[in-house]
Amino acid sequence: MGRADARRAARSGGIRALFTWRKMLGTFFGLCLLVMGAFVALYVYVDVPAANAQAEKQSNVYKYSDGSLLARTGSGVNREIVDLAVVPEKVQHAFVAAENKSFYRDKGVDLKGTTRGLVNTLSGKGKQGGSTITQQYVKNYYLTQDQTVSRKLKELVISLKVDQRMKKEDILAGYLNTVYYGRGASGVQAAAQAYYGVDAKDLDVAQGAYLAALLQAPSQYDWAVASPTGKKLVKERWAYTLDNMVDEGWLDRTERGKLTFPVPQSPKAAPGLEGQTGYLVEAANQEMARQGVTGEMLDAGGWTITLNIDKKKQKQLEKSVDRQLESQLDRKNNKTDATVQAGATSVDPKTGKVVALYGGVGATEHWISNATRQDYQPASTFKPLVLASALENGSKTQDGNLIGLDTVYDGTSRRPVVGSDTPFAPQNEDDISYDHPTVRTAMDKSINSVFAQMVVDVTPKAVKKTALELGVPDKNFPERPAITLGTMNASTWDMAGVYATLDNHGKKVTPTIVKSAEHRDRTMEPVDGTGGQVISRTSADTVTKALTEVVDLGSGHEADTSAYDAAGKTGTSENNKSAWFAAYTPELTTVVALYGESTDEGGGQVTLTGTANSGRANGGGFPARIWADYTLGALGGGSDATFDLEGVEHGEAPPVTRSPSATPSESESPSETPSETPSTPSESPSATPGEGESSPAETPGETPSWTPSGSPSAPEWPGGDDRPPGERPENGLLGQ
Repeated sequence: MGRADARRAARSGGIRALFTWRKMLGTFFGLCLLVMGAFVALYVYVDVPAANAQAEKQSNVYKYSDGSLLARTGSGVNREIVDLAVVPEKVQHAFVAAENKSFYRDKGVDLKGTTRGLVNTLSGKGKQGGSTITQQYVKNYYLTQDQTVSRKLKELVISLKVDQRMKKEDILAGYLNTVYYGRGASGVQAAAQAYYGVDAKDLDVAQGAYLAALLQAPSQYDWAVASPTGKKLVKERWAYTLDNMVDEGWLDRTERGKLTFPVPQSPKAAPGLEGQTGYLVEAANQEMARQGVTGEMLDAGGWTITLNIDKKKQKQLEKSVDRQLESQLDRKNNKTDATVQAGATSVDPKTGKVVALYGGVGATEHWISNATRQDYQPASTFKPLVLASALENGSKTQDGNLIGLDTVYDGTSRRPVVGSDTPFAPQNEDDISYDHPTVRTAMDKSINSVFAQMVVDVTPKAVKKTALELGVPDKNFPERPAITLGTMNASTWDMAGVYATLDNHGKKVTPTIVKSAEHRDRTMEPVDGTGGQVISRTSADTVTKALTEVVDLGSGHEADTSAYDAAGKTGTSENNKSAWFAAYTPELTTVVALYGESTDEGGGQVTLTGTANSGRANGGGFPARIWADYTLGALGGGSDATFDLEGVEHGEAPPVTRSPSATPSESESPSETPSETPSTPSESPSATPGEGESSPAETPGETPSWTPSGSPSAPEWPGGDDRPPGERPENGLLGQ
């Protein structure tokens, strides 16, 4: 054997000698002993501490943008300690079934879950489930919510000791009285009142199962504010809880089969949050939650939260609603007036700052904020987005003409759209037909038939894409021609962001209410209210040009004044259930809406017709007057700022021949407000001849000579009503 081979053999033998199975086994046992020794040392070293500082909880302070005090909340924990014997046994079992089925059998810890939690903490994956009820009680009562390795190890040791020293019943009682349920409620008694308006002793098993299911994600699973996904998940967890009770023998299977999901009551404001204060605080809390500050973190107190709300503008908005609406209502004696709910959001279009917000008559009287609720349709305030999408996509009419302000369309009421697989023939306001209106005239008069055809020309898919980019929420948003009438859901907050983006020449504006949020132990990064270009400046400025004429000449004339430059759009939803005015000046964007909300238990949408004995409460009425009164005051009596518009698109509009005596259809009675009276071509200089149709009618009342594609006999009516609009209450869809 050569020297080289000898050296290789020596090395090989050395490696084998180093990694013999005996040495490896010895090393493994050595490590185990080391870990066990460390754990024993930790067990001896860590004792059960005194209760944490939750009992000495600090207040949260909310301020206006100028630093003046808005509200102080959280000076005391919303908790009432109750004995376990007070809580019905099946409700107790519901919590155990949801959180820790083996609670009565285990030693207080879940080593597998704790190990997983430690690994996730070390790897930066954040909070993970898996803790026993004992561990959660220890965390809530003795420790903090911090996700650190040292805290998890202490939790493990203390949980073992607590399980040895305390009875299971006492641990469960401590858990039920300390855990956070959302809505500012800590403990089962406060939660029972917050969600069902009863004491803990009166909870039934279905309600107890909901509260138990809620603990997994209180903000996401609160039925009043949960998304459709959140509602689906909490119902699944509720069912999971009850099924576990059956498996453990705590609930009869027959009784389980009879249980139905117990929808909680609407939330109510805490004392001290009366008037608009509660709405402002709740909007700030919701924004903080979206930024990762949980309800538990807020409930722990110690936050100083400064809002973007301008104190003077806020007071002006409240005065304007009182002056232009509330003073006209008789809520006590008039059933219609009692259903009226007003909401508004006002935004700085350059920064996205929410400078004023109106949530309703008062947070302690009507807790759901009318400014941020998303359960009503924005109606014809959506039409400018159809035009924006047409401009952005370079869309053309069915005859190949580029769409712009002077492009001509067929304004016949109930005219079936051409080129759509989904038939649609919407009725115009008061069923009035218009003689070849231009796009700008169609915007002024909010002509449904024109924008229904425009959606088809652009395609519903492209319109939806533009709308989402501008800020319309993706809720109940079908890709059908009917979206031109604003048949999706949105809030004044959402639409204020959309219109502020148009005001900001197409650069994205996201409404944001929190200016800063400071805490000794935590930080929150405020929302950036401005973003990149979502539509071109040309498209945005062209829409603005159209909307200035709506205020000057059209359905929004109630907001017209020489004190400022303004652009806006009215909107009235089907059966007059909501009325909107969304408008802006170069310095301020504000959206005002009225909603018809039933005063019966459970609420529901009702018509606004008859509000203040004024017939229809359309967007050009109360909402426009509130907007004008507020804007004038908010701008200090007016402003010299003007819209800086570039590249306004006029579209292709070659002349066509029409009868000089052509007038809109006179088969229906005139509308109730001057803004709804259609103009003849001679009265409307903007209604210049164009090339919107292949063969325009040359005599009054004639329909175009071409035959529209689709099936007029089976039109699509939003809301699932197959009757023609004229045969439905309130003349069906209202355009203005």
